[in-house]
Amino acid sequence: MIDIKLIRENPKLVRENIKKKFQNEKLQLVNQVEKLDSEWRKLRYKEDNLRSERNKISEEINKAKKSKDNKKSRELIKKAKEIPGKIEKIEVKTKKLSLEIKQIMNQIPNIIHKSVPIGKDEKDNVEIKKIGKPKKFDFKIKNHVEIGEYLKVLDFNRSAKVAGKGFYYLIGDLALLNQAIIRFSIDFMEKKGYIYIEPPLMLRKSILSSALDTDEFKNTIYEIKDEDLNLIGTSEYSLLGMHTNETFKEKELPKKYFSYTMCFRKETGSHGLSEKGLYRTHQFNKVEQFIFCNPEDSYKYYDEMMNNSIELFKKLEIPTRVLEMCSGDLAVWKAKSADLESFRSTTKNYEEIGSLTNCTDYHARNLNIKIQRQDSERVFCHTLNNTVVATSRVLITIIENNQQKDGSVKIPKVLIPYMNGKKKIEVRNGKEKI
Repeated sequence: MIDIKLIRENPKLVRENIKKKFQNEKLQLVNQVEKLDSEWRKLRYKEDNLRSERNKISEEINKAKKSKDNKKSRELIKKAKEIPGKIEKIEVKTKKLSLEIKQIMNQIPNIIHKSVPIGKDEKDNVEIKKIGKPKKFDFKIKNHVEIGEYLKVLDFNRSAKVAGKGFYYLIGDLALLNQAIIRFSIDFMEKKGYIYIEPPLMLRKSILSSALDTDEFKNTIYEIKDEDLNLIGTSEYSLLGMHTNETFKEKELPKKYFSYTMCFRKETGSHGLSEKGLYRTHQFNKVEQFIFCNPEDSYKYYDEMMNNSIELFKKLEIPTRVLEMCSGDLAVWKAKSADLESFRSTTKNYEEIGSLTNCTDYHARNLNIKIQRQDSERVFCHTLNNTVVATSRVLITIIENNQQKDGSVKIPKVLIPYMNGKKKIEVRNGKEKI
């Protein structure tokens, strides 16, 4: 959530930010916070006065006892005994108000960066750059499902029998290629100086709720029945939650992490599972990069993460487009975001392959992750996340863009060593069947 001081001291900025995101229905949330916060501060003022009064009475009791004024001493003791009950009643009210304020604050969007293009929805996103050129073919091309089933390395029919729609079997060389992408990405990020972490695949709801809004949680997260645990939709949640209620020393930052995990998503929102294939599934492999840093450095690391992705996709020979998210297409926690998209030969379109976000202090504030400055000031740190690779989407691009006339698939050069020298995925020799 944003700093409540912004609503106290500069509500105009918060309202203008909401308007830039074309979410005028949320303007009333600012009014609600102002009202509740005013009540909260009045109660806290009363509470502070009562505590001050209690201290004064304690001093007066001591004086009365020393002067042996028993009557006054009894009166003061009686008065002092009434104060804790009054304080307790106020604390109950302030605690309730604090919870209400936090729930509303988590619906108020992060303050977007001044460079974010103003627009209502995804149609207004802005192309920043393109890297690499789409390949041209002199034969009729097929999509990744057709190629994978022809090569007997991809099976959706059997996965549907055992798990339902949205799952898949990767078989033989395609499964090995999936692992090659993971292994290459891990080596790539490790050489960049990021620390590799394998985090929990389940998290408490309190951690996830601090990183997601209600609709996102409902539409994407699998909950474990009778447990305060949920399957992760991306490892950024685990990495974010890792330092909950911790305070970094300034010299410890930045913390640069990356992780590999299996991820799980319900996909019950507006996108859903609209097609047979690997693009949108309930289960997928992902390598993620994540940074905790000083507030003044976060946009420097935003650019660094962007460059990491561009360099990696170049090495994988993937034609890539960088798309800047407009104000109206930013999730509530995003101050600035970009999608990296790969070109698919079959659709002739660029489609999302990764997403980069600067959350500034929005998530750190919810999870109480701070920095101890050298001048003794404590501030909330900034957090950034970016996909390294979601392997299922990279597999689509490699299969469709690297398909050959004979139905085989050429493996990108950087992955050949991870495939034990194999340069192609092709029809298996012999008559073996899966």
